[in-house]
Amino acid sequence: MRTLRFKNMIIESLQNEKIKNLNRLITDNRFRKKSGTFVVEGKQENERALQFGFENVEFYICEPIFGINHPEGKIHFVSSQVYEKIAYRGSSEGIIGIYKAKEFDLKNYQPKDNASVIVVESVEKPGNLGAILRSCEAFGIDALIVTDSRVDFYNPNVLRSSVGCFFGMNVFSATNEETLSFLQENRFKIYTTFMDETAEDLYKKNFNEKSALFFGTEHSGLSDFWLHKGENILIPMSGTIDSLNLSNAVAITCYEILRQKLSK
Repeated sequence: MRTLRFKNMIIESLQNEKIKNLNRLITDNRFRKKSGTFVVEGKQENERALQFGFENVEFYICEPIFGINHPEGKIHFVSSQVYEKIAYRGSSEGIIGIYKAKEFDLKNYQPKDNASVIVVESVEKPGNLGAILRSCEAFGIDALIVTDSRVDFYNPNVLRSSVGCFFGMNVFSATNEETLSFLQENRFKIYTTFMDETAEDLYKKNFNEKSALFFGTEHSGLSDFWLHKGENILIPMSGTIDSLNLSNAVAITCYEILRQKLSK
């Protein structure tokens, strides 16, 4: 890729049209969807976006912070004062990239024979989704499916809290009905997390076979749509509290899946 640098045109004003456009991409979900682009802040996050094949549109670099080893592509240079205003992390790392968005159609997923899939229903908090992505990637989960999503996957808080793990994951969005149909067609064993007397300890199940594990919202759990759709599991606990934060519950489950596969 040819590198275009506009070094003699350092952007020093927040009123610059390019900076206004960048700010809208950061703050406005509808504008992101309409433009088909999204924003990535940070060196590691941009490196991972490029590594996993996301197409870059342009970069905004603050050279006093980032340094002189620039990525290939179209680069706009901004002053330290402008960068500190537009970046969430202020003076950190000195690079913001704009990328073309990809689709998250579940029909594009071709699971392997022993695939492990995490499914989260109606997740509401971008930070939770990012943390879940990080755990899924760290423990080798094959895909994350978000049903009836209330979060924009390209929300900067999702990308930030996933520390770039979003880019290396198979992530899909679908309705509950589409997800159930897909899992049944591909012969997944379904595990739900309703808190009732039918639930068995997580470690008693065999996750070396093709498995999909479901999690609901923190305040109400899974919807009734998933009642009697699979076997019910729980995380054994010995304290006085009877529930965990959603992202923590997913992380523990992901670890158990990996533990079983490593000990096979």
